[in-house]
Amino acid sequence: MQGITKYILRELVGAMLFVTFALTGVVWLSHSLRFVDLIVNRGLSIGTFFHFTLLLMPTFLSVILPFALFCAVVYTYHRLTIDSELVVLRAAGLSQIALARPALILAGVVTLVCYSIMLYFMPLGFREFRDRYVVIRGDYTQILLREGTFNKIVKGITVYVRTSQSNGELRGILVHDNRDPNSPVTMMAERGALVRSPDGPRLLLINGNRQEVDANGRSLRLLTFDRNIFDLSNLAGAKGPRWRKPRERYLHELLGPLDSERDITHLAELRAEGHQRLVAPLFSMVFALIGLAATLAGKHSQRGRVPRILLGAGAVVVFQVLALALGDLIVDRPLLTPLLYFSLIVASAAAAFVLSRTRLRRRHTVAAGFEAGAA
Repeated sequence: MQGITKYILRELVGAMLFVTFALTGVVWLSHSLRFVDLIVNRGLSIGTFFHFTLLLMPTFLSVILPFALFCAVVYTYHRLTIDSELVVLRAAGLSQIALARPALILAGVVTLVCYSIMLYFMPLGFREFRDRYVVIRGDYTQILLREGTFNKIVKGITVYVRTSQSNGELRGILVHDNRDPNSPVTMMAERGALVRSPDGPRLLLINGNRQEVDANGRSLRLLTFDRNIFDLSNLAGAKGPRWRKPRERYLHELLGPLDSERDITHLAELRAEGHQRLVAPLFSMVFALIGLAATLAGKHSQRGRVPRILLGAGAVVVFQVLALALGDLIVDRPLLTPLLYFSLIVASAAAAFVLSRTRLRRRHTVAAGFEAGAA
């Protein structure tokens, strides 16, 4: 029996690796496109591009692995059904549990891998990504100023540049500062340049004007200038330690005691992220059970189990959507957090029940045969 388990497990691992690489390539390509213009076309190295995408890879894998496991389970057991191998294995005396054991073993391994990703590698990678991105925003300000585009540098500051020369000179500059909604400021200049200073980046404006509306919105103050300096130091972030977003934190920083006022303000968001870190890796086990229920339960058919497989795929999608909805809901209503864990129990129990129905039916059929023979 161990040879059969190893055979099915080997088939499952091969299929899962193929699906994982395929899905990872697609997701990596779609997410990396947002860095192409910033890094390849705007002056940063290819090495930085790959470093950024590599740092985000754990986040992709935490979502991809459970889906890849489901696809591998469905593909492998469906192929075994089409090739009549399951019929032979059942005729040899293998029970549903014995047939499902390889998939459950692989699901356990994937669950452990997902826990290592969610609890360590994902916050580590995302933290490094955010730190690197903040440095790039401060040190490579000019890269963020795209020609012919209204660039939202930070909240409340928008910069437009008509053209950018190879020597760093900017032409046709417009800066709108709306950080104070009661007194917005707009500056326009014929040309200018970005300069670095010990206190952060500065935007040098030459031959322009400054327009400011008073608090009542009834008068406009206009000031022309030959040279003016606009401070962009906020682009590099605030001085001192940066506040870590929920995805950048380890589990003890999400569910443990919180110290800063901003942590307390975002308490519900941090707690919700922590509970999702504990729940998400268990999706692998749920998806494996759904895949087994879709391929092993019910009557054998040489044509396969396409309707059941489609139903199982729909169940996976519905479960994932509900999990995402609950994740957003518990941010506003923390008392509903137990529903995250309850949904796992319900989905697993339902899939296990469907999977066990074949064995129960077989027992009833055998018992009915004995009764008929006795009669």
